[in-house]
Amino acid sequence: MDRRPNRQSPLGLVLGLVAVVMFGATLPMTRLALHDLSPWFISFGRAALAGFCALAVVLVLRRPWPFGARETRRDLVLATLALVFGFPILIGVATQTVPAAHGGIVLGLLPLCTAIAATVLAGERPGLGLFAASAAGAGLVAAFALRNGAAGGFGYGDTLLFLAVVICAAGYAVSGRLARRMAGWEVIAFMLILALPVTVPAALVTFPWGRTVTGESWAALVYLGLFSQFIGFFFWNAGLALGGIARVGQVQLLQTFVTVGLAWPINGERPDAETLLFALGVAVVVALAQRAGRRRAPAPAADPAGPA
Repeated sequence: MDRRPNRQSPLGLVLGLVAVVMFGATLPMTRLALHDLSPWFISFGRAALAGFCALAVVLVLRRPWPFGARETRRDLVLATLALVFGFPILIGVATQTVPAAHGGIVLGLLPLCTAIAATVLAGERPGLGLFAASAAGAGLVAAFALRNGAAGGFGYGDTLLFLAVVICAAGYAVSGRLARRMAGWEVIAFMLILALPVTVPAALVTFPWGRTVTGESWAALVYLGLFSQFIGFFFWNAGLALGGIARVGQVQLLQTFVTVGLAWPINGERPDAETLLFALGVAVVVALAQRAGRRRAPAPAADPAGPA
């Protein structure tokens, strides 16, 4: 069944906001885990942990396997490559060289890239108003970075983060397209299950055998596996399907400031009053983006992304 985005309902935005709060802790938790663990084990270990949880949920609920339709198989593979492998590995390696708050600022480009990906990959037509709001949000985030000296030099870590943004936006668009045909939690669950034959051996190979790992690092890895990689996508994919990929994606502009705020207690990176002012400005941009989205008419009956 094709679940059309309902741009008049606030439920998609609420679900997206819950996911953004969970995702906002990803970079601080990744940086915390890096104290004792390699970025490779963090990436594969969190995916393997989430994959076993997904497999247990699917088996308990006796959900049918969705690999019959060619379009579904294709989208699951693409989303898995982007969101289970590409994005976590890139941010894990990048966060070795840049602070968590810095990474959160670069990821502020994600909503704009998501709106573009929704147009190219998911057949949405967000309209100029939504694109303008996305660009304004990206501009505010860039200004925040420049004023705080975080963007003083575009180095290796920034390059990896930018690639992570592009890959993540494409993954969001594809998984949002999948969530029109199946429940949002099933999308991420079967992505993680599909990745298990790779993530489990890779996690075993990169496991810190013989090394001392603190409880904080293990706790950070568990958070990344359960919330960043699994539970957060329950809310995110459902929100994208209900409210539209491009429109709900604008809520992620707030993720930058969730990340900056959490980097203080988790990583000791203290925010200042200017951060709060920029956060207020971004919140206004998000509100304008939602107004622009509501003015758009619902999608027509013919879905450019293909039949359900």
